[in-house]
Amino acid sequence: MSRAANVARALALAIVLASWASCSTAAQQSKPQIGADIVATVGSTTITLAQVDEVALQQPASNFGSAKLAQAMYQARRAALDELVADALIAQDAAARGVTRDKLVEQEVSSKVTTPTDAEVEAWYQTNKDRLRGAPLDQVRPAIRAYLGQERTRTVRQAYLDRLQTKTRVIITLEPPRQAVKAAESPAKGPAAAPVEIVEFSDFQCPYCLAAHPTVKRVLDTYGDRIRFVYRHYPLPNHPNARPAAEAAQCANEQGRFWPYHDRLFENSSKLADADLRQAAADLQLDTTRFNGCLETHKYKDAVDADIKAGQDAGVSGTPAFFINGRELTGAQPFEAFKRIIDEELSLRKQ
Repeated sequence: MSRAANVARALALAIVLASWASCSTAAQQSKPQIGADIVATVGSTTITLAQVDEVALQQPASNFGSAKLAQAMYQARRAALDELVADALIAQDAAARGVTRDKLVEQEVSSKVTTPTDAEVEAWYQTNKDRLRGAPLDQVRPAIRAYLGQERTRTVRQAYLDRLQTKTRVIITLEPPRQAVKAAESPAKGPAAAPVEIVEFSDFQCPYCLAAHPTVKRVLDTYGDRIRFVYRHYPLPNHPNARPAAEAAQCANEQGRFWPYHDRLFENSSKLADADLRQAAADLQLDTTRFNGCLETHKYKDAVDADIKAGQDAGVSGTPAFFINGRELTGAQPFEAFKRIIDEELSLRKQ
């Protein structure tokens, strides 16, 4: 493999790894699907699991990082299924317009993608220099330009596919793996009977959990009482202030103030020392004598330990880790990653 190819591969890997960054469900397991089962319908076109696996099983396992086998298999199948659905949508649109598929793609996608400028390439390089392990700009410029071009193409193509889906009904019935994760007595917000339950395992000292915090807020604001959100502690051993912060949050929960305290810790994530935890309680007007006694006696050590064990049992290896009706989503993912799963779960409830 050429040096340029190696750089391009490293760049692509850096992007994938960045997207996966990471420091009880009411859903029931369904019977395993077989090759003849239909896993998607695009208008009048059906797609079977066998068709999906013909593409999915050719993907290298390294594409899915450290994902468990069931999750990696689903990711491979889902990526292949999404492409088959896209092909069906484009083929149907081409037939309806009386043009070739290639001409339609040129018209709706290729012609609308602009070439990244030198300034845009340099700006991306400056922002992501650490991820490129010190490679000089001139060495990685072609790979960055290619990556930015691919991202623009992907964005324009997805916008086109989204428009097509407003005209052609697409039903996805490929079953994702689900992990049974109980809410236990953990802090929660939203109706107990909400159609979607999100259980988060998080660490107050984890920078990726901090990055995910505004996204979670956006999810809850967007979906309102259709979401039941449960917070469980998963302080990592390499974050010395994370466990005391978790126990402190439980002491705040004892006084009915978990969520304000939770938000305060994430808003001041660099201030998690013992004095900071006590000051946060005072600022939120908790009963500080009661709070400090709770903190000093490690009253909720066992509760935090129980959360950690539940996370380990569910296969959590880093934070943040989310289980959306049992479907795992790991890392500081964008809003769109949550939206995709939540919308699918809401759609399944309607069927």
